Amino acid sequence: MSLDLVVAGNLLVDDIVYADGRTRMGEAGGAALYAALAASLWGASVGLASVRGEDYPVAALDALVARGVDLEGVRVLEAPGVRTWLLYEERGRRVIHRIGGPSHAEVSPRPADLPARHLGARAIHVAPMPFEIQSALIAALAPRRETALSLDPHEPIREDNLEAWRPVLASVDALFVSEDDLLLPAASLDPRGALRSLAGAGGRLRLIAFKRGRQGGLLYDARGRAFIEWPPVPRLTGDPTGAGDAFAGGFLAAILAGRPLESALDQAIVSASFALEDWGARGLISATREEAERRLREWLGSRAER
Repeated sequence: MSLDLVVAGNLLVDDIVYADGRTRMGEAGGAALYAALAASLWGASVGLASVRGEDYPVAALDALVARGVDLEGVRVLEAPGVRTWLLYEERGRRVIHRIGGPSHAEVSPRPADLPARHLGARAIHVAPMPFEIQSALIAALAPRRETALSLDPHEPIREDNLEAWRPVLASVDALFVSEDDLLLPAASLDPRGALRSLAGAGGRLRLIAFKRGRQGGLLYDARGRAFIEWPPVPRLTGDPTGAGDAFAGGFLAAILAGRPLESALDQAIVSASFALEDWGARGLISATREEAERRLREWLGSRAER
């Protein structure tokens, strides 16, 4: 059976530190983990392409397997992988790679890491990784027009690097960006113009999800030339690590299941809520489809019935 979605991205180990002194060491992390857990929660058949260290927490790998996630595309280093400090301060987040480990690029999958079964997936999501890795993956995958492509950038899109980004953005069908990712003029005040400009530059880019954290977000549908706002996640507590990646995974699973855009956004919101309610990926690992469906009904009401 072919896969619905392949997530290409990182599997990292996170040491999390909050401004109030709370800490959590050695949490299984990486954008690929959160996106794959969220998509598989909703019944999508998911594959994972990544490069992990030999020290990656086994419990997280077991959770992926239990969800039916195909790990054939995960290459194992014969050494520890990347370990990062995630420092949450009052006005933002900083990510610092621990000294002595492999580089971010060294633990990022290349086109050759995707097995044949993954290349036949209905969609491939390229999670945050260094720009050169993401651009190489997109360039290799774009000719396969029967496979939809989505992208969540690691490096910000700015005026001074927009020309380098244009061919990459023109080759994907969906883009997920946060306020920190989209640094074009006036985008933080009113992103509509920036989103129209990105989608109107040619190519296949149709959907852009602009994530604004506690303010919810804005989806631009270039085909319908329409904007759809989504509300904040009802449970904004706990650890925000991976919430944006879970949002993307839940959204893509809904689109692949044929759900309308509003329903896909609702599914994305519920996915993010699981990431927000516990340390690291624990909320997503313990999540059940039954609880996810309950949140759709009780939190989002009539929106979830569309």
